[in-house]
Amino acid sequence: MSETRSKPRHRRRKTALAVGVPLALTAAGTLAYGTDFGVFGADAQRTASAATAAPAWATATADGFASVNALGQNGTYGGRDGKTVTVKTLADLEKYATAAEPYVIVVAATITMDPVGKEIKVQSNKTIVGSGTSGQIVGGGFFLGSGVHNVIIRNLTIRDAYQGIWNDKEHDFDGIQMDGAHHVWIDHNDLRNMADGLIDVRKDSTYVTVSWNKLSNDNKAFGIGWTENVVTDITIHHNWIRETEQRNPSTDNAAHAHLYNNFLEDVAGTTIKSSYGNYSRGATKMLLENSYFQGMNNPVIKDSTATIVQKGNTFVSTTGRNESGGTAFDAKTYYAYTLDKTADVPALLKSGVGPRSSIGTSAAATTAAAATTLTVAKDGSGQYSTVQAAVNAVPANNASRVVIAVKPGTYRELVKVPSNKPHVTIQGTGSSRKDTVIVYNNASGTQKPDGSGTYGTGGSATVAVEADDFQARNLTITNDFDEAAHQDIAQQAVALRTAADKVFLDSIIVNGDQDTLLLDTAAKDKLGRVYVSNSYVTGNVDFIFGRATAVIDKSVITLKKRWNGTSAGYITAPSTVANRKGILIANSTVNGDVSSASFYLGRPWHAGGDATLDPQTTVRNTTLSAAIKSTPWTDMSGFSWKDDRFAEYKNTGAGSGSASSDRPQLTDAQASGQEVADWLGDWTPTAS
Repeated sequence: MSETRSKPRHRRRKTALAVGVPLALTAAGTLAYGTDFGVFGADAQRTASAATAAPAWATATADGFASVNALGQNGTYGGRDGKTVTVKTLADLEKYATAAEPYVIVVAATITMDPVGKEIKVQSNKTIVGSGTSGQIVGGGFFLGSGVHNVIIRNLTIRDAYQGIWNDKEHDFDGIQMDGAHHVWIDHNDLRNMADGLIDVRKDSTYVTVSWNKLSNDNKAFGIGWTENVVTDITIHHNWIRETEQRNPSTDNAAHAHLYNNFLEDVAGTTIKSSYGNYSRGATKMLLENSYFQGMNNPVIKDSTATIVQKGNTFVSTTGRNESGGTAFDAKTYYAYTLDKTADVPALLKSGVGPRSSIGTSAAATTAAAATTLTVAKDGSGQYSTVQAAVNAVPANNASRVVIAVKPGTYRELVKVPSNKPHVTIQGTGSSRKDTVIVYNNASGTQKPDGSGTYGTGGSATVAVEADDFQARNLTITNDFDEAAHQDIAQQAVALRTAADKVFLDSIIVNGDQDTLLLDTAAKDKLGRVYVSNSYVTGNVDFIFGRATAVIDKSVITLKKRWNGTSAGYITAPSTVANRKGILIANSTVNGDVSSASFYLGRPWHAGGDATLDPQTTVRNTTLSAAIKSTPWTDMSGFSWKDDRFAEYKNTGAGSGSASSDRPQLTDAQASGQEVADWLGDWTPTAS
């Protein structure tokens, strides 16, 4: 895309329409490539006893507070960087769970704790996941001590340490207990009949998400706190808590407790009676949304020092206290989430919580199971020595996923995934996304070898994706065109071009200068959705641009100086078709070693002078460095940005600013329609 063009002004001016600690992924300054979000390490996955693939859920990552980057840990992804082992004995489970190395531990049997009440001391970087419904822990559970982090416990039944006394004061036999742990995800488990609590999150444990679990038949369901410090951040969503007396949960001195879409049920005529439901204690700030309370006594209570903000909850046949008060927080300043309708919660959870009868029955798992893997290695140890050769080997109009696993190395080549090869994943297999690099150096003005002219902007791309349902993961894509040495030709040099729908770019680096990342569609009348997550994008002029409906989420955008050392540039240049959504930057960080007030957030690109386009960029809940101008939008080639759709919402940092005619800010009502889910529509990006 040219930096300047001559185009007429157009149209009447319209009203611009544009998640408070954003995900600050690195400090302002140069890009810290060493701060990785975790990788799949596909080549390293194997079991201890047999060459069995990891279950489809084994490589999933957490949502909620467990997804927030903090305390030196970037999200929660468990043991996916390590080997996958299948265990059927207590000795093997304890061996791998307590090891220093990362592991995905697949529990494929009923394992009975010896002695009763034993809690295995899980170490950091572990995923413990049940194989279907066969993964059961009987008579004990798991303990996560101080400093233990990045742990996932999923798809297990943990049961029956009960010692015959309902209100047991003698035993502390919990299902899952953590004392000072952080970044923990407890998901899709069935916990019942323990001798104390089903889940305890204690002693400043933080960045925890508890989701889609069934907690039942116990005195104490779920306790949080036991400290005078106010540091715990926890998300509790889509849990069915039934037939438990207390701690449903009890939340003591939590800095941020976000509870939503939970179902609390006290069944009439049974021996277990609820003392209370959700309890906000001490200095807790609790946000309670779209939860359903059936038959509960004292369904929502708070201390005088605590706060509860209630939104959209339903209470049926409840009695006693139902309290709220004070000011809580906006969870969407920390992470994105979508609320289910409260009326749907009981049926949704009754059918959806707990272990899945067969992990392989989920849509994502079916795709993974059907996937074909092609390996690429420069040293000849793979099936192919170039990435393009592997792409060429994908059958035309393939119906199922093909994973191209690229071993570490630098691959200087052009890669094109044509439109008749959907469902392709290109995935680096190194320990870092820096280990696998695809690079080339064409520019718009570079002459083609056959003498047929120059490449043009789109044709300059190192990697070009024209196939739907494409994914890239754990690698770097670069255009290293030398601008200083080639001042005589057009400078646009694309690293990655997408012109397809349902493109998922996860944990990658995209490097360039001008026009780094072109997010396009197959045609003007075609929808093209792109989701970029946990990634880095670098450049200086219009380096995130195009007409796609694109989300840059939980990522770092790093600004670079130009070839001559000057600081000036533009981050986005959308060319959005009218009545479509354009570019959304959310929950991210903008930084770079450039001068203060030298970069614009964006400008409208009316490609080809097309006055019918309606370019859109929204930047929200993002940390902006001082490099951003106080008037962050500007005109382009005769088209006024004020005639298009440019806005911000709740950004922070030295480069943020208050609302003005030159800096439109979304209202809360407008922002509610400009969430990540609004951009993606009926598509939920899932790693495969």
